[in-house]
Amino acid sequence: MTTNNPRALSVFESLESEVRSYCRGWPTVFDRAQGARLTDEDGHSYLDFFAGAGSLNYGHNNPVLKRALIDYIERDGITHGLDMATTAKRAFLETFENVILRPRDLPYKVMFPGPTGTNAVESALKLARKVKGRESVVSFTNAFHGMSLGSLAVTGNAFKRAGAGIPLVHGTPMPFDNYFDGQVPDFLWFERLLEDQGSGLNKPAAVIVETVQGEGGINVARAEWLRALQELCHRQDMLLIVDDIQMGCGRTGGFFSFEEAGIVPDIVTLSKSISGYGLPMSLCLFKGELDVWEPGEHNGTFRGNNPAFVTAAATLDAYWADGQMEKQTLARGEQVEQALLAIGEEHPEAGTQIRGRGLVWGMKFADPARATTVCGRAFELGLLVETSGPESEVVKVLPPLTVSSAELDEGLQVLAKAVRDTA
Repeated sequence: MTTNNPRALSVFESLESEVRSYCRGWPTVFDRAQGARLTDEDGHSYLDFFAGAGSLNYGHNNPVLKRALIDYIERDGITHGLDMATTAKRAFLETFENVILRPRDLPYKVMFPGPTGTNAVESALKLARKVKGRESVVSFTNAFHGMSLGSLAVTGNAFKRAGAGIPLVHGTPMPFDNYFDGQVPDFLWFERLLEDQGSGLNKPAAVIVETVQGEGGINVARAEWLRALQELCHRQDMLLIVDDIQMGCGRTGGFFSFEEAGIVPDIVTLSKSISGYGLPMSLCLFKGELDVWEPGEHNGTFRGNNPAFVTAAATLDAYWADGQMEKQTLARGEQVEQALLAIGEEHPEAGTQIRGRGLVWGMKFADPARATTVCGRAFELGLLVETSGPESEVVKVLPPLTVSSAELDEGLQVLAKAVRDTA
């Protein structure tokens, strides 16, 4: 199903920077999209199990959200508002409080730090350092928190870190859950360093963690590990930051990925699917007592994306007011898990490991190169999936939360054929 027209891609190859990446694995020119499907300019249809890297949890051009957006634009609603008060922002804040925060008894203030996830992470790190008066932040092995310098300093991937071109400082990695395959007690190394005055570890202001490491290879933290981490942070006077940029907004089942563990982080970052429609938007949430900002101390030109506020509010009303989205996501997740396990049983020689939560799943191959080959063959068969992990050794399954059971089954059958074809 790849394009046979070299001219179709010529302007991208001649004019666009070599830094482009996703288009190399999917060499066609996409033109339209609806729900869980993309269509290229030649009319070929693709099932999308990538979902904008998690920014399209409710599918492409969701009709409910599209209608709200069109109505807002047609009445000349504010598009760009910096951090001015607007009716669109008010509607989002009121809906977010009533539908998300209050039912979960979460005591958060809301900050709009800029349009992307890394903006949210940068503001979280800056706030933690300001509150605690310390510079060091602890992150975890295989973490990914963004591509700007502060976020890169708490990111594990060596390739991405190298792109900074300067030393990345004030970040210290610790082992993520099950990093030692259960052979070492949780947080043994971390706590020993904190208590040893000769360890060389500066007292951290905060710890930042993903409950499920998406880019790191679909590494799932156990609920008890997260609870123990929160307890350690409280005991050692460190703030706990949960990066929920890819795993929040319902990806793991609950609206926040940390709900299952029963923890309440001090700071939470959200982006990707918070707008619901793929529009740039991010939030930094934090407990009220941490709101020590001076007016204008952290700002940005595009932190007031009002069309995103409109679709975000419509998303919460449409999908989170009645509690059904979580149940559907968990059911769809079981469907994915069973299909991936069946693929692994069919190909014992591949040495697959299946892991995930909700509607984010990974299939790790013993031969790292196999995952890339499988994704390439899946594209030829009409399915978009990407790899993740430090060696791109994991096939990552990340469909929209609104995907139908039939579409999910169709895509999983294509994935099974791609694995079969690359054996």
